[in-house]
Amino acid sequence: VVVEIKEHLFFPQEVIVPAGQKVKLTFVNFDDTPEEIDSFSLNREKVIFAKSRGTIFIGPLKAGEYPFFGEFHPNSAVGKVIVKNKEDMLDAN
Repeated sequence: VVVEIKEHLFFPQEVIVPAGQKVKLTFVNFDDTPEEIDSFSLNREKVIFAKSRGTIFIGPLKAGEYPFFGEFHPNSAVGKVIVKNKEDMLDAN
């Protein structure tokens, strides 16, 4: 799953992943400044330098919502991982 950082915003802001599976999240920073990805509920933090990319692995997770934010721009760089059970993901399609 790829999340882009542009003008201190995450695109997409919501990422939907399946419950019970390990997931690779790659953050691509298009900004001229670094951003520190931080999530208390995911127990992850990582600095993504300007004009670069970084990867974190999450899960397996239970169904629910797991917010993350940019430590350097917490008012604008906000997002969340939405974890859905397999049957809920099928219903959404």
